[in-house]
Amino acid sequence: MNQQKLYKILESVSQGQISVQAAAQDLRDYQMEDINFANIDHHRSLRKGFPEVIFGEGKTAEQIIGIMDRMITQENIVIATRVSTAKAKHITAHFSSAIYHEDARMIVLEKKALPKKGRGSILVISAGTSDIPVAKEAFLTADAMGNHVETIFDVGVAGIHRLFKHLDQIQSASVLIVVAGMEGALPSVVAGLVSKPVIAVPTSVGYGSSFNGISALLGMLNSCSSNVSVVNIDNGFGAGYVASCINQN
Repeated sequence: MNQQKLYKILESVSQGQISVQAAAQDLRDYQMEDINFANIDHHRSLRKGFPEVIFGEGKTAEQIIGIMDRMITQENIVIATRVSTAKAKHITAHFSSAIYHEDARMIVLEKKALPKKGRGSILVISAGTSDIPVAKEAFLTADAMGNHVETIFDVGVAGIHRLFKHLDQIQSASVLIVVAGMEGALPSVVAGLVSKPVIAVPTSVGYGSSFNGISALLGMLNSCSSNVSVVNIDNGFGAGYVASCINQN
């Protein structure tokens, strides 16, 4: 339940438009709803400013639909991450307005978009084309949370000159998300160009000794640029969420 809906219920009681009993019924599940296979945290929008996000991996399409069905009655927007194409076909058939972003493996179901706010823009940069799916997850998350978000793709250190033509855009962003696999060098380079927070996202892209992103992760954790922080391997969602918190608080 978001703050706007809570205020509407309370104002309706105050003005005599609905009874106390009816309001109590509406508020019965405002904090948590047990639907057997999931305990839905309806209170999260009030606590944190954005609804609970569904992690689709490991859940069936029917379970995701069941959670979304209950959430969308109380929220303006619901997102599900790590949703396979096969599951998405069932989910989007159930919710005609849901949009599936196949590259990011994310579903966005929106009754009403959150207004754009924040101190500035969030810029998502990918080192390579192969890193774009994780970068798109970050982009879609930050965008759904009501931020102005821009992207720059395929400007990694193997052709570092590609990065510098975007210098004005890079230096004007309030928060930067830099996504890279292989040796994970790009976040350090970008962070050396700006005074703003840089959120580094290691990806599992790379050959054998990259160890499915561990090499990139360690490289980013050992960055010599002091304004770099690091999220988990392939965690574009986490990067987008944290970037939104920085931009809006």
